[in-house]
Parts: sequence; C-alpha cells; structure tokens
Amino acid sequence: MQRIAVVTGASSGIGEATARALTANGWKCVLVARREDLLRALADEIVGEVEVCDVSDRAAVEALAKRVLERHPAIHVLVNNAGMPARGTFLKADLDLIERVIRVNYLGGVWCTRAFMPGLEASAAQVGDAHVVNMVSVAGTVSFAPAGGYAASKHAQLAFSRSLGAALKGTGIHVHSIMPGFVETEGFPQKGVLKSRLMLRFVIEVDEVADAVVKAIEKNKAEVVIPWFPYRLVGIAQAVVPGVVARFVGMSDYRQDKI
Repeated sequence: MQRIAVVTGASSGIGEATARALTANGWKCVLVARREDLLRALADEIVGEVEVCDVSDRAAVEALAKRVLERHPAIHVLVNNAGMPARGTFLKADLDLIERVIRVNYLGGVWCTRAFMPGLEASAAQVGDAHVVNMVSVAGTVSFAPAGGYAASKHAQLAFSRSLGAALKGTGIHVHSIMPGFVETEGFPQKGVLKSRLMLRFVIEVDEVADAVVKAIEKNKAEVVIPWFPYRLVGIAQAVVPGVVARFVGMSDYRQDKI
C-alpha cells in the first residue's frame, strides 16, 4: 500500500525539506501551500501532488481535505508545518499581524487535523496507525518577548498537540510535537535578523528538522526538541525559574532594521 503524507507549508523551508525526506523514505506527498509555482516545481522533482490552500481559511481547508480524501481515503501522515513569523512585542506589533499568526500557526493545524481526521482514522483501521506531526518550535515552551505573537501562537499549538495526543490515545493515531530552535529558512532568516552572537551559534538547517520528523514517526516519539542542547534545558528553566529566563530573553532581540 502506498503511504500518503499531507504536508502543509511545503513550498519552502522545513515543509519542503520534510516532503523530500518523506519521499526518500517511500511516502507519497500531497504538497500544500499558497505558492503554486513553488509547489509544482517541487512536485515535479519528488513526484508529489499539488494542492493550493491558505490553512488559515477554515472553509478552504475543508475543501482541500475533501479533494484529497476523494483521491486518498486513507491518510497515513499529516504534517502541520505551515507557519509564519511575527516579530515584535505585544506592545508594538501590528494587531492584524498578531491575529494572522494565531490563525496560521495555531488554528491552521486545528482546521487541518479536524478536516483530515476521517483519512487518519481510515489509515489507523487499515494498517494499524496514523500520525499527526505538529511543527511547534521551542517558542512553544519559552516566552520570547521580541516575538510575542509568534510565541503565543506556538504555546497554543503545543497545548493543542498535547491535548490532541491525549484525546487520541488508544486509537492508533499518534501525535508528534517537533520543537526546533532557530532554523534558517526563507521566512525565518535567523542569521540575518538575530542580534545575539550566542543565539546565532545554535541556528540549524532545515534538513536536520526534516530528519527529526522522519525519526519521530518511525520511532513513535511524542516530543522532539532539536537540537536538545540548549533548548530542552531552556524549556525546563522556563517552567522552574521563569524569572531567570525572562532576564536572559530580555538580552536577546532582533535587529530592528531587519524587522
């Protein structure tokens, strides 16, 4: 049986790398994003399928799922990767930007998971399992003031992912939270915007995250922090000594000329 993976935000960055990694491991990918030209170029390379959709639009997501499920009644993996940055504190960031980042980074995953659930359930019934991968980011565990709206969206996404995992326990549908630190991508050009030399040392590449996704599925890991050091320790510190983390985060910021 051909294993089907739906990957959102697949036109570039982590989504593109994840689609390539899944294809290399025998999956057929349905590529979802807003930029059709980039999707088609990738689909031609990896023999994938193209679906243009803005995941922040609930009606569009429902129509997307209907089209895909007509072709593929069983969906083995859903990768909720579509995301966007939102730099700036809650005091200065544009309010429309804050609203949009919540819709894309958090609600988009909710809409997609609900819409594709029949396909995931069909996979669990047929082959014994299915997987929902949520690309959360360590921002889901640390309150990073210079990107307040983004951090809030990722906190919500992590809560959604954990809650979903508990709700689906025993169904054969497994939920994975992938929490990369700073990753160099088109939408998140960390090396060009971060001011902290210390933080720049821990910027990673998209292929490392894609490999983590494949391993999480294969080894059924619920939560993966990449790289483990220092981000896992920072997440623990946020829960244990939030005041210390707040002072540390206060020393980090983005270059204002790049926001």
